[in-house]
Amino acid sequence: MTGRARLLFVGAGPRAIMLLERVLARADEHTLLDIDLVDPHPPGAGRIWRHAQSPLLKLNSMTRDVTVFTDDSCTIEGPVRSGPSLSEWLDLWRAGELPDVDLDELSEAEARALTPEGFPTRRLHSHYLDWFFRRTAASAPDGVRIRLHVDEVTSVRTSSSGQHAVSLASGRVIMTDAVAYCLGHTEREPDPASAALAAAAVRERLAYVGPAFTADADLSTLAPGADVIVRGMGLAAVDLVVLLTQGRGGRFDRGADGALRYVPSGQEPRLHLGSRRGVPYRSKVTSTLQGSPPERDVLTPDVIAALVDAGRPIDFDRDVWPLVAAELLHGHYRELFTGHPERVTGTWDELRALLQAHAWDDPALRAAIAAAVPDPLDRFDVAAFDRPFADAEFADADDAHDRVRAHIIDDLELRTTQERSPAQGVFIAALLSFMALSEIPKERFTARSRAYTLPVRWHTFFSYLASGPPPHRLEELLALADAGVVRFLGPDVDVVVEPRGFAASRLRVPGETVAGALVDAWLPAADAELSTNAALRELATVHGSVLRVTDAEYSGSLGRVRVADDGRVLRPDGAPHDALFAIGPFTSQTEAGAFTRPAANSLSLRQTDVVAGAIAAHLGVAVPVAP
Repeated sequence: MTGRARLLFVGAGPRAIMLLERVLARADEHTLLDIDLVDPHPPGAGRIWRHAQSPLLKLNSMTRDVTVFTDDSCTIEGPVRSGPSLSEWLDLWRAGELPDVDLDELSEAEARALTPEGFPTRRLHSHYLDWFFRRTAASAPDGVRIRLHVDEVTSVRTSSSGQHAVSLASGRVIMTDAVAYCLGHTEREPDPASAALAAAAVRERLAYVGPAFTADADLSTLAPGADVIVRGMGLAAVDLVVLLTQGRGGRFDRGADGALRYVPSGQEPRLHLGSRRGVPYRSKVTSTLQGSPPERDVLTPDVIAALVDAGRPIDFDRDVWPLVAAELLHGHYRELFTGHPERVTGTWDELRALLQAHAWDDPALRAAIAAAVPDPLDRFDVAAFDRPFADAEFADADDAHDRVRAHIIDDLELRTTQERSPAQGVFIAALLSFMALSEIPKERFTARSRAYTLPVRWHTFFSYLASGPPPHRLEELLALADAGVVRFLGPDVDVVVEPRGFAASRLRVPGETVAGALVDAWLPAADAELSTNAALRELATVHGSVLRVTDAEYSGSLGRVRVADDGRVLRPDGAPHDALFAIGPFTSQTEAGAFTRPAANSLSLRQTDVVAGAIAAHLGVAVPVAP
């Protein structure tokens, strides 16, 4: 491409600005490029991390574990341009080395007190992302011009000149040579079950809050003192509890005995929490490894290659899950045996030989582990970890509540005390497994694996294990339970609508709970064809299509826009667009998040660099040659 080129970003949140940085990393003094970023929300933070939300809402990552920069661990083609993690950025601010960062009063107080092991608020994180955007924009060579439009893309059409005409909600039209769709989670039309519940709630004069990003959900219908059934116990549910308790004027006090207590404001509803598992996502792990460094013992490159080269399609349940489960066992017991040898009999080499000689769920293996590991809390059972109450029977609702409460207490000990650092070994093993699975070409999996098992079962399990709430949120949940504001329903909650209200029952818990309000506390399932974002919906139904998979045993849709490995949008006939690119959770690429952990060679940074390389190649942007 000769002359000035033009690139437009649909969205300006974290994914967009990280992609922008990777594009600019390839620019030099000869580059002539106009870049437009279109987003109704602030650049950098976008909608999810915007400053204008409750100061009570936090990241579920420690400050030290957040970065948007490439580093020497990244196996990428583009230049590495390192920068501070969120924790290091705060150190710079406290040292007075970021004069262009103007924190609000609450964020300033937080920034002064926050440690690398602390969990920052989304508002504070918004300042980091804003600074990264401004730093990135300032790094552009003189021939690159960047314009921000506080607007929304409504349509993208190919013009007779071969350029694309991008229509904005304001009525403006921008002509561009390439478009990069960088949207995060968007709202969508309600799924049939949610739509039916909403209609029933209107008919019976009940309150129903469907799946949504919790910070934007209308919670005003949940009256003080009213009983509210909450389905879901993941991060959305945690945010919901925060907004309906502290967000309504309640507070937590720590007594002289060290116990956390909740002081109600009187404006809280009574929350009855349940889910399929019946327990919250596992607490974030705050211990550190003290044994041998982790490694991939089971999902090795050779094993991955053998799976890919096998003559049959890969079924996640049959071929992969046993390997993942075994990897988690190796991660746990390596840390236990090498980091805490005084608590076991035998050596890690001996235990590793046992693990490699037995299937992960072999009763003989469990018996051998029990003989070598005296303390039951030092043992790790993958199935029991996944479904703690899979075989439990409960005497009554109080029994279910008490046993969930006891589970949370145990989880906090296992995940936050240095004595129980094997939990960190499991966490690292899960990350290594996630990265290993990304090395398997998606088309090698069965249709059911691609449409359901990988995006639902595996990703949900991974989130439950690795992406849970900060520990203090679970401690707060216990205090709320002690104060009578929260009740735990237990596992396998089923809800029906009756004239008397929403009735929640459980197969293994006698009785039912009836309430006038129900909240389905989770993000709506991604489906680009049903998105309320006009540009994304058009991308999925006009310029491209959503990925559908079919084989002899299963047929289904992923609801995600088909893209090539380099981010080029695939036309309905499968041919790639030259100038339309997409990255993010709405695409068929493996979901890897946006920002990431430092020094982790993260999939998100690798994906972003590949897409930036394809954009730069299309636009003719120069790529500096490393010395």
